[in-house]
Amino acid sequence: MTDSRTASEAAEIPAGRRPDMPETDGADTPSGPAAAATGTAGAPAVSWNALRPLLLRLHFYAGVLIGPFLLVAAVTGLLYTLTPQIEAVVYRQELHVTPDGEPEALSAQVAAAREAVPEGTLVSVTPAPGRTDSTRVVFEKPGLPENYTQTAFVNPYTSEVLGQERTFAGWWMPVRAWVDGLHRHLNLGEPGRVYSEIAASWLWVEILGGLALWLTTPRARNRVRQLFVPRRGPKGRKRTMSWHAVVGVWASAGLLGLSATGMTWSTYAGASIGEIQAALAGPSPAVSTSLPDAGKGSAAGSAPAAGDVGIDAVVAAAHAAGLRGVMNVSPPTADQATYVVKENTRSWPERHDTVAVHPATGEITDRTYWADYPFLAKMTSWGIDAHMGLLFGLANQIVLALLAIGLIGMLLWGYRMWWLRRPTRSEGFALGRAPARGTWRRLPGWFLAPAVLVTAVIGYYVPLFGIPLLCFVVVDTAVGFVQRRRAGRTEAAA
Repeated sequence: MTDSRTASEAAEIPAGRRPDMPETDGADTPSGPAAAATGTAGAPAVSWNALRPLLLRLHFYAGVLIGPFLLVAAVTGLLYTLTPQIEAVVYRQELHVTPDGEPEALSAQVAAAREAVPEGTLVSVTPAPGRTDSTRVVFEKPGLPENYTQTAFVNPYTSEVLGQERTFAGWWMPVRAWVDGLHRHLNLGEPGRVYSEIAASWLWVEILGGLALWLTTPRARNRVRQLFVPRRGPKGRKRTMSWHAVVGVWASAGLLGLSATGMTWSTYAGASIGEIQAALAGPSPAVSTSLPDAGKGSAAGSAPAAGDVGIDAVVAAAHAAGLRGVMNVSPPTADQATYVVKENTRSWPERHDTVAVHPATGEITDRTYWADYPFLAKMTSWGIDAHMGLLFGLANQIVLALLAIGLIGMLLWGYRMWWLRRPTRSEGFALGRAPARGTWRRLPGWFLAPAVLVTAVIGYYVPLFGIPLLCFVVVDTAVGFVQRRRAGRTEAAA
């Protein structure tokens, strides 16, 4: 039976601490008067040395229990960053064309797509944004899954249909739709979204908690370089912890952004965030699709009785109004009396102006400007597009890939630290030690009560943070109670 510490690690044990005393994950907590909460004439002050063990226990158990969710999210997210390049290769025939003179009329391209998808109902048209791009004509079609459409890709120079694909939300090609579904809900549908929301709801907790623990480590405070540069030297738990923490410091801003944006479109937290955003900033502007002359013969919200200037005139009107880049044109329907043309340029700078066009006259009947959107709505859009790797193109993809790799490394290093804490003098398999239980008792009530209240409020608005935390507290309390009773019986028997 041997101790697992190397000679170099043993040499670093601070004086006054026995080699068999529990380690503190880099938190060599000072002892003596400085470690105790100081008292005042009123309420006792809260010492960081009293709060730190509680945070360490939360960080440890969240890492162990939530880590698998984060690992799956990181691996699938890393795969997602590669989808634009995969799409460009797999769907080259449908997406790209060779320029040949001037494009034909958009109406001719739509007519060719209608012939290719005779059973489809036209939903939208995206004219080729560049000279080497194809035109996308999107149809609703019976038998497709929810949120899926049938898209015909048309050569704008010849009106030849290059192919058809089942697309998600009218835009994602099958490969990206599958990888996106894997990342969002493991391709299990709505129930699978619980996994990704748990990951997003706890990632910020792990990052902020880890930063607080690492930035207040006594050695790190004394040597700033250790905060940002991984430790060298022989392999062991301290070097593993250094890599785990330093990578976390460098990746913290990006991972916090991913956590926030991930919660934005999640099922439960996303609804709460939407309500808060609407209360603070109000609704985003939307064009009216009713006809201004509805009272003279056309009902509001319904298509006119006769006359249509055609999609080419509609696009020309949108161009005259200043719309550029990637545009999406949707025709009148039973619920929409006008054509609606939306900019969908999601790279920087984003363009999201929208116009409504009178189908009989080609005149602009209403317009919304991206500049008029509430700031919080813009922040949400920028954050989501950055999360999806769209905002800054290839640079955005590279950053996301590095964040995913960094998170994977942090999780694996975290589990390795847990493994290195296992008892080496016990026979058979044994798990690593957990930080001490009951550290919350060191905190004064005036601090603990508001902290519990704030946590409860966050848990209410972010339920897949609150519910797992409540379950952990209940189970941990029950286990502690049982262990104390067993210990009491043992002492009584002795």
